[in-house]
Amino acid sequence: MKVIYDPEVEVLRILFSSAPIEESDEDKPGVILDYDKDSNVVGMEILNASKRVENPGAVEFVNAGTRG
Repeated sequence: MKVIYDPEVEVLRILFSSAPIEESDEDKPGVILDYDKDSNVVGMEILNASKRVENPGAVEFVNAGTRG
């Protein structure tokens, strides 16, 4: 998985897979889902990210399966 934030265009992009994107659909205003040829979600874009995400430039990774 890869997370990319571009502050110049205010887009937060989350890639779940490296599969080629065959289709994109704006699920909700400002939220675009990307699909591969088998209709699997492979990515997501959030437009106007600083208005929708608390801190779009920060990423915290938590593995819920790990016991501490």
